[in-house]
Amino acid sequence: MRTLSVLILSLALTAASAEEVIKLVSSLPRSGGLRALTQGVVNGIRMAIDDAGGKVELGGVTYTIQFEDMDDASPARGGNWDANVEKDNATRAVADPDVMAYIGTFNSGAAKISMPILNGAGLAMISPANTTPSLTKPGTGDKDEPARWRPSGKVTYFRVVPADDIQSAGGAVWTRDLGITKVFILHDKEAYGESIARFYRDQVLAMKIEVAGYEGIDTAAANFRSLVTKIRASGAGLVFFGATVDTKAPQLAKDLHASGVKAKLMMPDGCFTESLITGAGAEALEDRALITFGGVPADQLQGAGQKFAQQYRAKFKIEPESYAAYGYESAAVVIDALKRAGKKDRAALIAALAATKDYAGVLGTWSFDANGDTTLRTVSGNIVKNGKFEFAKILGE
Repeated sequence: MRTLSVLILSLALTAASAEEVIKLVSSLPRSGGLRALTQGVVNGIRMAIDDAGGKVELGGVTYTIQFEDMDDASPARGGNWDANVEKDNATRAVADPDVMAYIGTFNSGAAKISMPILNGAGLAMISPANTTPSLTKPGTGDKDEPARWRPSGKVTYFRVVPADDIQSAGGAVWTRDLGITKVFILHDKEAYGESIARFYRDQVLAMKIEVAGYEGIDTAAANFRSLVTKIRASGAGLVFFGATVDTKAPQLAKDLHASGVKAKLMMPDGCFTESLITGAGAEALEDRALITFGGVPADQLQGAGQKFAQQYRAKFKIEPESYAAYGYESAAVVIDALKRAGKKDRAALIAALAATKDYAGVLGTWSFDANGDTTLRTVSGNIVKNGKFEFAKILGE
């Protein structure tokens, strides 16, 4: 009888322990050229959890916050995100009742895999990095977007970073302000790269800037010398490349430099990582690279953001990568919403996230709109100087 009592008590304690856990998971490419960026995101998530004391009290019950760092990349994809892995990650998160939020993805194409799975199950998804507008904004993609990603008909996906329509508008203004009259536009044929290239094209055309070429590249190519020859012949003063550092941005920069083409090279936030400089070589980017970013780099953050950057440097002994603050903000706003929800319940958390208004975070004070988008609209321009990224200016629309 005593043995049975001990067993019952043990089972009860185990059950109680399980009920007192809340899990946050992230799904990001944790290898390849994007690792530096995603490590910053993960570091930021861990910092937000630490700043909350690793716990959250809901309805008189104290829950321990556990974090799982999922990789959505695979060797088969050269360290890039893999649709099958992303699907598995989302499915596994849905099946675990302790998981309250899915932080990710980094790549917008990956989001299109996991969004319908998570939405159908009513699990909140919050991205620190997805920027393709059609994930959330009607009229910016196919006719059935974003409804295609919301099979439940409800908004369960949120993001803390401005979308490509805002970032590319800043890039177009920067192009105009530089006095560029002709551009050559490339993209990597992926959801993110093609989206931002398309929006940039439409915006420069509206400014009467000539588009000398608009092409998707072969990311399997060893080099782009023939393409660079075409760019030279076009007379374009700027090349815009919608891509990430993993889809040949360093190679394009090297080929432009080696050929002697003087055109500027504008790239979006997916290239705003030290991997670009190490991959291309500083000499290929000096006086050429123009990097747009939906927000500002860590050394330009103010208030709570400045404090975050200081703590990050002290904790990790490195400068925060561009998306570190966005990882922090994603986790911090989830924890804040959990407190407002007042209970461990996925639907209640989604409702609390949707009701986020005037949230004072490390990125500033912002809200989620009806589509789940941040109300932040700041875009910065950054250059490479003396082998390092340097903030250039805030870009207007």
